[in-house]
Amino acid sequence: MTNQPAPPHPDQQRPALPSAVVPVAWRTALPALGLALVLILVLYRETAIAMVTIWHRSETFAHAFVVPPIVLWLIWRKREHLATLVPKPAAWVLLPMAGAAILWLLGDMVAVNSVTQLAFTALLVLAVPALLGIQVARAITFPLVFLFFAVPIGEFMLPQLMEWTATFTIMALRLSGLAVHREGLQFVISSGSWSVVEACSGVRYLLASVTVGTLYAYLNYQSTKRRALFILVSILVPIVANWMRAYMIVMVGHFSGNTLAVGVDHLVYGWVFFGIVIMLMFLIGARWSEPDQPAVAVAPPAPSRTMTTVTPRFWAASAVLALVVALPAMVQRSIESKASSIAPVLAAPAQLAGGWSLSDTRTLDFKPAFENPSGETNSAYSAAGQVVGLYLGYYENQDYRRKLVSSSNALVVSDDPGWSRVGSGQLQVKAGEQMVSVRTAELRNLREVDPATAGRLVAWQIYWIDGTLTASDYLAKAYSALHRLTGRGDHSAVIIVYAAQDPGKAGSAALASFLAANYTAIDAMLRQAARN
Repeated sequence: MTNQPAPPHPDQQRPALPSAVVPVAWRTALPALGLALVLILVLYRETAIAMVTIWHRSETFAHAFVVPPIVLWLIWRKREHLATLVPKPAAWVLLPMAGAAILWLLGDMVAVNSVTQLAFTALLVLAVPALLGIQVARAITFPLVFLFFAVPIGEFMLPQLMEWTATFTIMALRLSGLAVHREGLQFVISSGSWSVVEACSGVRYLLASVTVGTLYAYLNYQSTKRRALFILVSILVPIVANWMRAYMIVMVGHFSGNTLAVGVDHLVYGWVFFGIVIMLMFLIGARWSEPDQPAVAVAPPAPSRTMTTVTPRFWAASAVLALVVALPAMVQRSIESKASSIAPVLAAPAQLAGGWSLSDTRTLDFKPAFENPSGETNSAYSAAGQVVGLYLGYYENQDYRRKLVSSSNALVVSDDPGWSRVGSGQLQVKAGEQMVSVRTAELRNLREVDPATAGRLVAWQIYWIDGTLTASDYLAKAYSALHRLTGRGDHSAVIIVYAAQDPGKAGSAALASFLAANYTAIDAMLRQAARN
């Protein structure tokens, strides 16, 4: 037998820091990074404040409060490994940073929170590789990416999730032997009426589950395949669980004579059920957890630069980074300073082409739910026994409180006591001398209990962006951003025409006749408002 030296203590396996280069580099890099992050937070403080405000007011995004502390903790766990790396600025990362800054500017021009907040978060994340280098950023890739869970985005999924929930619930009720009459997201069973609203979509369960599930997968699995699989499960489980939750709530309400699982109980039962499902998901996932691999000792990098050559690179990169992130904010403030403060006035003319004249009839009794327009008019016109409603909502000097395209702007909101959307689509129609695509919707009067006898409206909607027509939210935003950047302002409006609908579709025919004859006059009204 030979004498073998005792293995070194684990603490002795940790690589020692280079005595000259690494301490100097980190002592310069960390202050440079800290100043860059502070600069971004100061320049884009309104975006940061908007994010925190959404976290506070919306239960859907309340989980985002814990994301920044978790990111800092995840980076702290890597501190020993990071100490073995030499930070070196990666100048080329300033190019994607410039792209993120321009994206923020475009998003701010049209007041799209999701775009500005994603771009702001990207600036914070990209500042790390820009000043510390790709090697350092690679070591903390997951914490950096995880920071994007702080962005309050996901409400765009609401319509689809609500549709899925309604479809599954109605299918399950019918399989349970109940007769169901459905119109859109409302349905009626023998014990009463139910409606799938935003709180029933399950989006808050989904976002919370994906956030926690992604963190769980990172901490408990080592293989990419297992991590991806668990994240997929964390997406599917809350969706299916929400369907089951909605079905069970309706069944509990039905068998209890609508004394249980209604009102606040509805939400409480939902969170309890969701908590149980997520706990079971984690318990099952723990059976396939993989322990962390023991750290392998890495030889410290050989000194390659002296203090005099390392320090200027950090501060030069910091100066260019400051310029990149400051320019879009300066452009935005310059554009805002030129905004007009004169409120436009819209006045419906007494007579329009095709024999249409202003009417004081209230038979339509409808007003679209568009918030804070700069000016608006909601009028009724009659001709040859037909009545058509015309709503114009004009917007300019748009910001996050006043904007044309917004999730809160709609024909009807989900909790509208008077009207409910029961159908939608798109249609090619003639507006003046041009063919355009319009959004169509069918609305039911909720004041009538019996769906078979309830009054119906047909409504057409289109956006007017300084004379350009589009039915697309995205194109409307793009046109608005382009016009503002080219100095044309942000003169925009929504045009909505609506009429009573009958089985013969006379309402749709009246809208087609009205819009073809009178779009030119409507366009002139909006252009006059823009000139004022």
